[in-house]
Amino acid sequence: MKHLRTVVSPANLVTLSRLLLAPVLFALVLGAEDRGGVTWAGFVLGLVLASTDYFDGVLARRRGTVSRWGAFLDPLADKVVVIGVGVSLAMVGRYAWLPVVLLTVREAAITGYRLWFARQGLAVPARRSAKWKTIVQGVALLMAVLPPLEDADLVVQAGLWLAVAFTLVTGAQYLVDGGRATSTTGSKSA
Repeated sequence: MKHLRTVVSPANLVTLSRLLLAPVLFALVLGAEDRGGVTWAGFVLGLVLASTDYFDGVLARRRGTVSRWGAFLDPLADKVVVIGVGVSLAMVGRYAWLPVVLLTVREAAITGYRLWFARQGLAVPARRSAKWKTIVQGVALLMAVLPPLEDADLVVQAGLWLAVAFTLVTGAQYLVDGGRATSTTGSKSA
């Protein structure tokens, strides 16, 4: 029963709401194709989803319900939102495909990399820079759908490429940290 409480904790329910509302955001962006995905409704929903990323962590820490399930679910929800909105924005021509593909490949590769380590009984914990990466990605996506920036392509593209830079740098950090985890484990068993 205790396991069920950590799975169905208030924090995890907030995270699940982010996952469930993500397709609505994608539909709003795609529905505003004639404006390049720029939409007040999408911007507001994007803000709501971004705030759930903050509040699920606050709830988990305050209630003492930080769980392995939540540690898996939270970054998954982040990736679904970021990749889904990025792809939607590329589909409507607001973003170029190259940066969206770079974001997607990095997110998928590092998720697989961390899962591989988890199966070996090792952890490659997220650095603080990974949280900043998520924030920069969120800001870039919000800028892309914000109506006052509809004609500010240079600003929107700069935000996107900044997010790509953060994403690639934190991906490299995971690779370095994973290498350290492997070498530490290997030297302990030798």
